[in-house]
Amino acid sequence: MIRFEHVTKRYPDGTTAVDDLSFEVAEGELVTLVGPSGCGKTTTMKMVNRLIEPSSGRISVGGDDISAIDPVRLRRRIGYVIQQVGLFPHKTVLENTATVPRLLGWQRDKGRARAAELLDLVGLDPSVYGDRYPEQLSGGQRQRVGVARALAADPPVLLMDEPFGAVDPVVREHLQNEFLRLQSQVRKTVLFVTHDIEEAVRLGDRIAVYGQGRIEQFDAPAAVLGTPATPYVADFVGADRGLKRLSVTPIEESDLEQPPVVGLDDPLPRELDARWAVVLDGAGDLHGWISAEDARAKGSVRAYARRMDAWLPLGASLKQAFSTMLQHDAGWIAVIDKEETGRFLGVLTPARLHEALRRSIDADAQAIPRAEVDLESIATVADPA
Repeated sequence: MIRFEHVTKRYPDGTTAVDDLSFEVAEGELVTLVGPSGCGKTTTMKMVNRLIEPSSGRISVGGDDISAIDPVRLRRRIGYVIQQVGLFPHKTVLENTATVPRLLGWQRDKGRARAAELLDLVGLDPSVYGDRYPEQLSGGQRQRVGVARALAADPPVLLMDEPFGAVDPVVREHLQNEFLRLQSQVRKTVLFVTHDIEEAVRLGDRIAVYGQGRIEQFDAPAAVLGTPATPYVADFVGADRGLKRLSVTPIEESDLEQPPVVGLDDPLPRELDARWAVVLDGAGDLHGWISAEDARAKGSVRAYARRMDAWLPLGASLKQAFSTMLQHDAGWIAVIDKEETGRFLGVLTPARLHEALRRSIDADAQAIPRAEVDLESIATVADPA
């Protein structure tokens, strides 16, 4: 969808902001451009909508050379979100959101209907927020309006220049979550500029790590964290890149162990081969767990089954798994099928979590599926305490 071919931006004073840049962004892909201030990432993004003109090279969007397109017309087909939002203070939220459709000549009712649809999509009820003015909104709400406005004319490309950088960390994380949810629905082609490697890793399908005017590595987040291409990239992503990688490494079935399992309506087994067992209902869905001590009592499993609070769906990140273990002071978490409500698949222990991270790094290095990586040590199911 977006292609850079040997693009250079050199200013009259001799400063080279971007030097011989070539890369492609696929349709529906979210690429984060990350690097220190002054490295050329914002210049790269602004050349896509011709707010900055390249000195040489070719940029195309959807196969069209953008140098042959009128800049104003080009910008109206590309969504643009900036850190300070830039809402019109004298216009309501609904009017702000409908700005581009109005400029494109849409009928007023159609534009307002589209604006209301987008406000609802970004989590702002148009009946509540539509008639408010920007000054009546929180910083996070204004950012949502900015995203809605950028999407109002249904552009194929979205440019985002540190859009969540001006809000506090809690709001920022919430906005990131909402944007990922939104992107899963609209699947726009996105260039997202940030100086924060954690934000880049969390949001990007791929990451472009900038040095001075050049891309040092352009790869999937897990690969950037697991196998930095240069010492510069390794230094930029940080010595804790292994911890950061937890957030982009999903739980897979091959990571799980199979503990003893008992049925909810079964009699107590009296003896267990482990210190605990998972309790499933008649449909095979996760219900809870019992201890070996419970199993030696009299009666049915139902009478002694304990609630299972530490669980996650398959595909959740290893970071979520680690956080859940810490939150519940658990020695393992149950993993269920995300496609089928509650169906139990196995358990993830701290040892298996560590092993999954090692497999993920080795899989990238060897270019093979994670399940095919052979590690010497295989963990056993740990005690839930």
